[in-house]
Amino acid sequence: MARKRVARIVSELPGVEVVLECSSGEEVLKTLGVEDVDVAILDIQMPGLSGLETTARMPEERPYVVFLTAFPEHAVAAFDVGAVDYVVKPADEARIEKALARARSFLDGPPKAEPAPEATWRRLAIPTKGGVTLLAPDDISHALFDGSLVTVHTRDKKLLTDHSLQELEERLPASSFERVHRRALLNLDHVERLESLATGGYVAHLRTGLRVDISRQSARKLRRRLGLR
Repeated sequence: MARKRVARIVSELPGVEVVLECSSGEEVLKTLGVEDVDVAILDIQMPGLSGLETTARMPEERPYVVFLTAFPEHAVAAFDVGAVDYVVKPADEARIEKALARARSFLDGPPKAEPAPEATWRRLAIPTKGGVTLLAPDDISHALFDGSLVTVHTRDKKLLTDHSLQELEERLPASSFERVHRRALLNLDHVERLESLATGGYVAHLRTGLRVDISRQSARKLRRRLGLR
């Protein structure tokens, strides 16, 4: 299946934007350094680096990878390097759409479980190097992942924790908190204004004077949440 045809199929799917077409694994890696990419569709055999090598060399905060290839024998290796789906050619449009829907389900994250009555949100226990800090969720403005640890920001302090953003997101009220980037969780009640970016994302300006980047994909979700087009 020619790359142009795949790009056409993908671009016609609702809520999907083709950021860039790359001709090699090296070009994919360069693109990830400058573009906010949510999903990458790779072949196994590509000029230069193979799809498997390209995926293995992606940064930690990488896109979800779907393989679209004529080589069924590499499926196990693809899932070993973190692929979310493996589509064998020839593949019709429905199969490609299903693969992207699977990737989108990872982007959206798992549905939040119903909390125990009054148990979770009044005081959140944050494990830190010095012990455990108890915080009211309303006091948390945002949390950022730096590649190894998460920093939880409040109005007047910062806490380093080995809790993941996913763990925090599951324990905080969805009515206030939004995952706005793979590296950022934001309390919308602390946002003073949103600054539009040429990339389609936003910069959230907080009441504390700090700023939080919002990815293009998350900006689309946020606009829907806010009732904006």
